[in-house]
Amino acid sequence: MDFSLGEELEAVRDLAREIFTDRTSPERLRAVETSRSRVDERLWTDLADAGLIGAALPEGVGGAGLGPAGLCVLLEEQGRSVAPVPLWSTLVGALAVAAHGDARTRALLLPPLVAGTARLALALEEFGPADPLTPRTVAAPAPADAAPWRLTGHKAAVPGPTGASHVLVSADTGAGTGLFLVAADAAGVSWEHAETTDRDLSGHLTLDAAPAEAVGAPGQGTVEWAVRLARIALAALQLGVNEGALSHAADHLRERRQFGRPLATFQAVQHQLADCYIDIDALRVTMWHAVDALSDSEATEGEQESAALVANWWASEAGLTTVHRVQHLHGGIGVDTDYPVHRHFLWGRQISSTLGGARAQLSRLGDVLAEPAVAS
Repeated sequence: MDFSLGEELEAVRDLAREIFTDRTSPERLRAVETSRSRVDERLWTDLADAGLIGAALPEGVGGAGLGPAGLCVLLEEQGRSVAPVPLWSTLVGALAVAAHGDARTRALLLPPLVAGTARLALALEEFGPADPLTPRTVAAPAPADAAPWRLTGHKAAVPGPTGASHVLVSADTGAGTGLFLVAADAAGVSWEHAETTDRDLSGHLTLDAAPAEAVGAPGQGTVEWAVRLARIALAALQLGVNEGALSHAADHLRERRQFGRPLATFQAVQHQLADCYIDIDALRVTMWHAVDALSDSEATEGEQESAALVANWWASEAGLTTVHRVQHLHGGIGVDTDYPVHRHFLWGRQISSTLGGARAQLSRLGDVLAEPAVAS
């Protein structure tokens, strides 16, 4: 299977790498991390002006129409630089609206998002050992003179709530799950801000009969599709984080000398780097396989789901192992919370636990693989 990038995706990669590299100096990252929003608003505007926020979105709303592949190329480059902008959650939500929303919803949300003047938060996770595919948040039909639905429940650690005009929420209708669009400041919506492992500000969301509109028909696989894409997006982001961490390690080990020679020449160190390289390559292959499966109209839902879970497992298990190894290879410097590689460690750990972590993904994968045998 050929996973080489075409000209359009290479152009996105090169432009994104240039912008992220130029705008993520350690000093700038430190300033954003101590700011009120924890979001680099200038970088967000730069990405929009360069057409990168819209790269994955349909041409009809001002995007480039590159779909999940364009999203993953962009996220990989963000991960390399650990750039503090809420790309994965905003764009997964936007692609869900593009794929399942009606024309009015798409026209309301997507053109401003492409222009960089609006953002969308994505609320898929809840407190406790909750499966994102079986939300406990409830959607109930509303009176005819109000918004079509009312949502009640709690969402945990919603990424990127700062500056988001709307939240895309997964909820159970009793007849199936669905995605619902809620104004971030609507009646019945309240937020509690919380700092995550990667120094970002997320939001715990409480919904008390909050007015909402369905994105697509509930019970028709919209939540499954969004979670699947989110798993792939997180794998792409973790791939970039791991690549950036390994680059830091290679530079450090070439320059640092012990017993009269560079640390990079020691066999034990080389073995650690080789293990990182193998894990990163496996993550890359499984991530692009999942993108290919998601874009393949002939692939079954089971094939798409298993491919996304495999990629997400590598991102959670091997991705976390890689940033651990890299931190250890830096010795005492690696535990300095202000040293650049420590950001990659924090991002790697945060990504590894999002949407349930490695054990939950493996359990879900077992269920998916067992479904044909159960059916027969």
